[in-house]
Amino acid sequence: MTRGQGLKFAAATVAFAGVVLAGMFLTSPRGKAQDSGDDAASRIEQGFEIAPVPLNLDGKSRSLVGLGSYIVNGPGDCNACHNPGPGNNQFLPGGNPFFGQPKIINPATYLGGGRDFGPFDKMQLSAHIISRNLTPDKTGLPEGGRSFSEFLLIMRTGADLDHLHPTCPPGVLNTGCVPAPFKGDLLQVMPWPNFQNLTDHDLRAIYEYLSAIPCIEGPPAPSPLHNDCQ
Repeated sequence: MTRGQGLKFAAATVAFAGVVLAGMFLTSPRGKAQDSGDDAASRIEQGFEIAPVPLNLDGKSRSLVGLGSYIVNGPGDCNACHNPGPGNNQFLPGGNPFFGQPKIINPATYLGGGRDFGPFDKMQLSAHIISRNLTPDKTGLPEGGRSFSEFLLIMRTGADLDHLHPTCPPGVLNTGCVPAPFKGDLLQVMPWPNFQNLTDHDLRAIYEYLSAIPCIEGPPAPSPLHNDCQ
């Protein structure tokens, strides 16, 4: 498989996951904005059951953290993209479910980003799309210190607040930009057009959960994936 084919496959996979996610939250009775009390409680408890890392609940809403974990680790499957790659290295040796093994997530890379989805052009001259580090930095805020208002803007509009890959000028193609018609000021590959349909409560739950997971330092500064954890 060529890099271009791999990118198309990855994008199709992410798009399918986004459709499933949107369907679960928007079209099924369980996805209505007003869950029954029992249903909401079961999602919260399931969220804690499936969280693959220790959680810091100090000063946080337990119910929001649990619901956020349910979304992130369940239908959202965020770690599938926000890990270093390539392949299914989000799992520890002996813990790859695709090999028929009990699933064990690698906590050392969990949601730390770094997966390379490759360039957007056939000649492989444009910017590579890299998944971001979603873990909190020393401020305790996720994605390296993002406020909730910034997080909401990202999830609702796809705005790339890191400005890592602007749109290439006409007639220009290099590793610092993405070719038109792609808009470089928007996140590419990430299925934000589906996540934008979640309720404010669900997005707040995701944010609260990401605030509770351990910091992943990532590569050294000035990499955009780097977090100051101390």
